[in-house]
Amino acid sequence: MLSTTLAEWLVRLAGLYVGAGALFAVPFAVRWAGRLDPVAQRGTWGFRLLLLPGAAALWPLLAWRLLEGASRPPRNPFLGRPR
Repeated sequence: MLSTTLAEWLVRLAGLYVGAGALFAVPFAVRWAGRLDPVAQRGTWGFRLLLLPGAAALWPLLAWRLLEGASRPPRNPFLGRPR
């Protein structure tokens, strides 16, 4: 059984995650999406609005990609090695 204190802490952690995601998603959609995908540089405001929920949910991955430099495309393990 989950104690009340543990449940409260889990809800607080989830709230922090969602809050950090919301704070990250807006600048990501407006400015930083173009760093990861050149096509996103020319995206309309409707496209950027559609990016917000995904960027808020996946903010740790996207932040890692931005900090990494995103100078190389992501590796696709399903394509195999080029011949």
